[in-house]
Amino acid sequence: MGETNKDGSRRGKWKLYVPHVYVILFSIIVISAMATYVIPAGQYEQTEDKNGRTIVIDGTYHHVEQSPASFLDVFQSIHQGMLNSASIIFYIFIVGGSFGILHASGAIPAAVGSISKAMKGREYLLIPLLMTFFALSGAMLGLAEETIPYITILVPLMVLIGYDSIVGAAIVLLGTSAGFTAAFMNPFTVGVAQGIAQIPIFSGLGFRVVLWFIFLSVSIWYVMRYANKVKKDPKQSVLYGSGIKEFDAPEKVEELTTRHKLIFLVLLATLAGLAVGVMKYGWYLTEIAGLFLLMGILMGIIAKMKMDAIAEAFIEGCRVIVMGALVVGVANAILVILQDGKVMDTILYGFSSSIGELPSGLAAFGMYIVQCALNFIVPSGSGQAALTMPIMVPLSDLVGVTRQTAVLAFQFGDGISNIFTPTSGYFMAGLALARIPWSKWVKWIFPLIIIHYVLGAIFVTVAHMIGFS
Repeated sequence: MGETNKDGSRRGKWKLYVPHVYVILFSIIVISAMATYVIPAGQYEQTEDKNGRTIVIDGTYHHVEQSPASFLDVFQSIHQGMLNSASIIFYIFIVGGSFGILHASGAIPAAVGSISKAMKGREYLLIPLLMTFFALSGAMLGLAEETIPYITILVPLMVLIGYDSIVGAAIVLLGTSAGFTAAFMNPFTVGVAQGIAQIPIFSGLGFRVVLWFIFLSVSIWYVMRYANKVKKDPKQSVLYGSGIKEFDAPEKVEELTTRHKLIFLVLLATLAGLAVGVMKYGWYLTEIAGLFLLMGILMGIIAKMKMDAIAEAFIEGCRVIVMGALVVGVANAILVILQDGKVMDTILYGFSSSIGELPSGLAAFGMYIVQCALNFIVPSGSGQAALTMPIMVPLSDLVGVTRQTAVLAFQFGDGISNIFTPTSGYFMAGLALARIPWSKWVKWIFPLIIIHYVLGAIFVTVAHMIGFS
């Protein structure tokens, strides 16, 4: 119940307040600076392994002279964090800008429209086909916010078929999230995390594809099971009797043109070239960013966009992901404070001392739990990678967990909650477009979230048991 103000008006109901991710990260920077006065300073000795990766040497931790952060260090650390993360930040901008050109070409909505039209009379197949389409977008292109506009197409289409708004929103939100979470070539999560972990970009592809297929299959089953129940009895809808206004059927459904097909050929060629480049020639962030930039320009030319329009679409693509890109630098500022204050290794020593006493299988599971918890605070995938991987990577070396498994723990810990936590901006925007109250969505999806968390735990455990690398 709301309370009454002095002027007699009613106050609004209490709402959950979640600070902006930058506010949260800056608060952690301040806390980290304070910690440099309290936590004993210490260091590990480091060396390079046969693969050229920097690793800490177990048993070499020793105390050093205290080096606490000053008042100005708190503010200077953000600039330093941006400099340290510059290669990743600009990689994210270039890839995001290139996808902005793809979005401006109109190829994706045309593909969705064509699939919808082709499946007329077999509407029940739309759910697995479209969810797979969006899951591939999340798994290979790292799309998330970019898929939100398709909710305005699919929600009314699903209502027209005889389902409800939940089904239409789930095709986009859950399909994309399943692909993003279990991604095998996501440049913003897998690519960034593996870069920080100093392992080949997109390595472990085959195992990740298997996990992606299982994760997506379970999600499709859950949506189709619900959709069939609603089709048979509309009263089974979570939204039944809620008074939510239904959508009108879309006035126009886009269709694929020859130009759109050529654009998708460029996309497929890019992904094939990417796979060959990273596996055969050891491509890293610079080469991958250059490939995506070439892809975007070619797509713009094929779409008959003017050069100025291509540039504007690129800028718009950058604008969409600017928060996620810059949050990498802000998150890195925390590491700057801890490393300059010489307490990072002390924290690592504390983690390894406690986790190292556990069986390594439980250590991998513990990393997964930590990543799951942190995603409620830092919903940005690339930001969470920048924040946690510099700690998790040396920790994995010390406790006998492969770096690839540590990346997998981050990947699932980061992705699962994005489809139900209110701190996930793109998800909440999608619910708003679909006119679905958050409470109704959570009531519907909560059993699947539990299944997803269990699957994530199983995947991480299996990865550790087989020495995933």
